[in-house]
Amino acid sequence: MNKKEPITPTDRIEGEFLPFVRRPSRYIGGEINQIKKDLHNCDLKVALCFPDTYEVGMSYTGLAIIYDILNKMRGVAAERVFTPWLDAEEILRQKGIPLFSLESRAALGSFDVIGFSLTNELCYTNVLNMLDLAGLAVRSEKRTENDPLVIAGGGMANCCEPMAEFIDLLILGEAENAVVGLANLIINMKKESAFKKDILLAAAKKFDWAYVPSLYKFDYESDKIKSFTPLESGLPTRLRNAAVDDLDNAPVPTRPIVPFAEAVQERISIEIMRGCPGRCRFCQASFCRRPIRYRSIDKIIDMAKSCYESTGFETVSLLSLSTADYPDIETLIDRLQNYFADKYVGLSLPSLRVDKHLQLLPKLVSSVRKSGLTFAVEAATENLRQIINKPIKDEDLFAAVLEAYKAGWQKLKLYFMTGLPGETEDDVKQIVHLANKLARLRKEIDGKTASVNITVSWLVPKPHTPFGWLAQKPGEYFEKAKWLILDEKKKLGAKFLQFKFHGIEQSLLESAIGRGGRRLADVIEDAWRNGAKFDLWRESFKPQIWEDAFGKFGMNLDTAAQKHFSTDEILPWEHLGGPEKDYLLKHFAEAMSHRDFTLFARRRGAAE
Repeated sequence: MNKKEPITPTDRIEGEFLPFVRRPSRYIGGEINQIKKDLHNCDLKVALCFPDTYEVGMSYTGLAIIYDILNKMRGVAAERVFTPWLDAEEILRQKGIPLFSLESRAALGSFDVIGFSLTNELCYTNVLNMLDLAGLAVRSEKRTENDPLVIAGGGMANCCEPMAEFIDLLILGEAENAVVGLANLIINMKKESAFKKDILLAAAKKFDWAYVPSLYKFDYESDKIKSFTPLESGLPTRLRNAAVDDLDNAPVPTRPIVPFAEAVQERISIEIMRGCPGRCRFCQASFCRRPIRYRSIDKIIDMAKSCYESTGFETVSLLSLSTADYPDIETLIDRLQNYFADKYVGLSLPSLRVDKHLQLLPKLVSSVRKSGLTFAVEAATENLRQIINKPIKDEDLFAAVLEAYKAGWQKLKLYFMTGLPGETEDDVKQIVHLANKLARLRKEIDGKTASVNITVSWLVPKPHTPFGWLAQKPGEYFEKAKWLILDEKKKLGAKFLQFKFHGIEQSLLESAIGRGGRRLADVIEDAWRNGAKFDLWRESFKPQIWEDAFGKFGMNLDTAAQKHFSTDEILPWEHLGGPEKDYLLKHFAEAMSHRDFTLFARRRGAAE
């Protein structure tokens, strides 16, 4: 890799760009606790790119952690880049101004490494858009020796084949230690004037979490994978997820950046545990982020104090996949309350799991904002919860909600999912009836009915989960489920129930891409070139573009979303970390044993 001098078109950005965008606060940088180094004197310059808006990216804890880690390394500078919104992109293209970082306003193409956080399948077109706005070829094979290395990580790295033609190297698993090892390797090989291909090969051989797609090939038989083989000797055919062994001493930012534009989540975010003791069979994170590790109470308290002193944020959010499973949650909450009560700082407890001991929790969190309490119930019937391996008992759910009402909560937020295996029409209708009962339960406390907001999503079978082999239900099924729910609400006259539904067409695309292989690169690039971007945003999502892109290459979006994999075929993601196949198949068999699926399929077929 050649030494790259940073290009900083500051005058053009200030004179030709910032005065003309609707929200300049997204692009100016200079926030409290920002870290800015002299790029000319750094051995490695890294652009941390988040393929969504500033407000979304600044709420992503993973980006803040990597930013802090890299900037603490001697000779390494990490700067942030977010996807410009549509108005800003138009100006950049009209004026010929390259996409730039916030800290130094350096052109993205003048960094040594560009690192993307892949958090959702529907952010992929934004990755291509950011590369193009930087003046870079979107395909790895078309970029030159003078171009930056393009690296990616995040949850979607474990099912990244659709993006394999665009990314030079992917970090699988947890990045805290991995990015340090990779940064040091790149620095040392840069000093030896190594070529990019040599750096990539060295990383692939040294780290079992480093996946370099160009070093592997697939052979196909029709639409099935026949083989997956390395192109160089000494490379693994199954990679492993990087993992942090000691969460208590893992690096964390104690001086997080205070955003200028209001972020989606503007609070002190502290990860109290990693991994989940539950194994919800639809949840990729619970199967891929293992083992379970905990932070000590003392460490959490110290982090909360430091972050509060450096930001002034008014809420402390305790993050994990299942916060209620933290072994000393009651003591932790009590100590946080004792410190923050007189500072008017509230606690946020997302990811609460309904269980018997959770009945006590509302009494303990008197400082939590009483605007609403959230429960991810997922399925409205106990039998369906057994299938998805979320064995919540109705009696525990009602007891927890009743205690919440006693503690002063007046609103509930519930999450449900439809399209689950074994689901019937009655299961769908029970979503309304269960929410109705929970709302009316408040009458036992103050004679009033609670306001309940219910978010309904559509099952997207995820790689590395027991449901990854299953076909997604068709769009017509989800449309009918939506109609059943709203009709049942009308019958009950339950105006206090407010339903919000995820976009059906977006969920279908998520399934089609998420379990796809490397051949989808053509589809993704074609969709982007025809205007697909910000596909997670309903106002900019254009499903026809995607349908046309699939069709152009002899594929069908709905067929891809509804693909059923046989248990003996090679999956497009099984080489990319995650649990062993046999372990997932045991969960799959257990799920299938709970209901007569043949009868269900016959009933559903008749209904459709």
